[in-house]
Amino acid sequence: MSVERVKQFFAQYGMEDRVQEFDVSSATVELAAAALDCEPCRIAKTLSFMLEGGPILIVAAGDAKVDNQK
Repeated sequence: MSVERVKQFFAQYGMEDRVQEFDVSSATVELAAAALDCEPCRIAKTLSFMLEGGPILIVAAGDAKVDNQK
C-alpha cells in the first residue's frame, strides 16, 4: 500500500496528518529511532509469521526479541 493510499484511508478518520515521512531511512528499529530521536524501545515493530492455521502478526516494542521457533 502506498503512502498516499494510507493517507487517503486515514483522512476518513481525520488523522491523515499522523503519517510521518523522513529524509533518512527508517527501515530498521535503530534507523527509525534515530530519525525520531528516541529510544528503540519506543518504536513499534510488526513481525509476520506463517503458522499451520494461517498468518499472524505480532506488534512488539522495538527492543523486544522474538523466538522464531516458538
